[in-house]
Amino acid sequence: MAIEVRPATRFDDVKTMVGPKRPDATVCWCLSYRIGSKQNVTLRGTERGELVQQLVAADPPPGVLAYDGDEVVGWAAVHPRADTSFARNRKIPHVDDLDVWTVWCIRVRPGHRGKGISHHLLRGAVDFARSYGAPAIEGYPVDNHGHRVDLTMAYVGTRKLFEEAGFNKAADTDSVLNGFPRVLMRLPLA
Repeated sequence: MAIEVRPATRFDDVKTMVGPKRPDATVCWCLSYRIGSKQNVTLRGTERGELVQQLVAADPPPGVLAYDGDEVVGWAAVHPRADTSFARNRKIPHVDDLDVWTVWCIRVRPGHRGKGISHHLLRGAVDFARSYGAPAIEGYPVDNHGHRVDLTMAYVGTRKLFEEAGFNKAADTDSVLNGFPRVLMRLPLA
């Protein structure tokens, strides 16, 4: 298996990874942290997918995709923190004033899990942020101490995943997900 990670510039592949089964369903589309809460609440049905289509066409696109050959098998949302709700999040601290990037969602398609694709996605997100001149990249995974994390909440990643990618714990947070504390993990890029 040769996994390749590329910028998320193909809307149909992003839709495969984060879109709903029904186009009119009001689901995340990985927008919950990407846009403000007021806009997030007002977007309904197909409006969410239409916004994602605009984001995919923007520079930089909203994340990276993992491919096994021509098949899309994974997604990681990565963008400058200033353009996300983490810029204003009261539970996730700012370590300093650097214009860091953040990776907040890592998803692997069913049938492809357990093959290390999340590791490829996180490395790809780091390389993507670096290619845009990011001085550092952060993530806010759960510190689960090896305990199982419910799949619906595993999108934030685990501390171990981030440590294996070279990130270090930079701060505790006041955020808890699935009963586990989230920690601020950071990797300097400059």
